[in-house]
Amino acid sequence: MHLDEFNAASRDDARAVASVWAAIPAWVGAVVDARPYASVDEAAQVAEAAAARWSRDDLDAALAHHPRIGQRPVGAGADADASRREQASMASATDEVVDAMASTNAAYEERFGRVFLIRAAGRSPAEMLAEVQRRLGNDDDTEAAEALGQLAQIALLRLRTTLAPENESAPESPAPQPEGLT
Repeated sequence: MHLDEFNAASRDDARAVASVWAAIPAWVGAVVDARPYASVDEAAQVAEAAAARWSRDDLDAALAHHPRIGQRPVGAGADADASRREQASMASATDEVVDAMASTNAAYEERFGRVFLIRAAGRSPAEMLAEVQRRLGNDDDTEAAEALGQLAQIALLRLRTTLAPENESAPESPAPQPEGLT
């Protein structure tokens, strides 16, 4: 679905598409209700501004739709397809990195009570492993802010990938995380 189709879609169809980007109902509503957009950049700006208001509750709700890094997404559908594309680099990970990611994911979940979230697109398995290891040292507030920033990056990348014109590809790595996410 490209921008013109998203603009013309029914509210329910547009909500279904935007929910894949980030399953946060208020955010989805804000993005859908601001249509029509003149450009993908305009849609991304609205989405980014709405993401700046996300809370820990929003993070927890959205994480129900994200597989662990290194774990193959199961099932069919847009959520699973997006996760498979984003985590494609994990297919090249060594057994050592895969094992370390699994054990570090478990330590992260025990420490913070949620799955580790990172924008995987454009990152190597070793980079993702280093990030989860680093973030284990965060306090709860710092980690929630980092996870919300990563969720925003994922949502904006998915939005751009979905809405980009066919002859234009979405950026591999989005801009740095938005400021002010708490």
